[in-house]
Amino acid sequence: MRLLTHHMLSSNIKGVTNGFPLLIEVEKVVEKQSDFKEDFLRNMFAKIEWKALVEASRTMGYTELPENAESSMLDSDEFLRKFHHALVELHLEEGALVCPETGRKFPVNKGIPNMLLHEDEV
Repeated sequence: MRLLTHHMLSSNIKGVTNGFPLLIEVEKVVEKQSDFKEDFLRNMFAKIEWKALVEASRTMGYTELPENAESSMLDSDEFLRKFHHALVELHLEEGALVCPETGRKFPVNKGIPNMLLHEDEV
């Protein structure tokens, strides 16, 4: 599961009001090279909650993203490459996503998050 995917997920458990960002428990991270697409990164930047991306990438062992970012940084090739690496090349292969409000764990196996709710959570 890429951090791009992680950024689009939240806990939808009944009664949860603060289900984003999901916390990450890491068992295995892999890096998979992906084509570098500047236009995609520039378009995604405005849709990303930067603090959540930084925290998630650090949890997965990647510490190269700056603490804060602004759109003027999109002119830097170095910044774009670090953003690209964090967003699309880091993959949570095994682990769990954890609801920040309830602590409920959603397993991630072979890179696929299982976000299915139990009957009492709907």
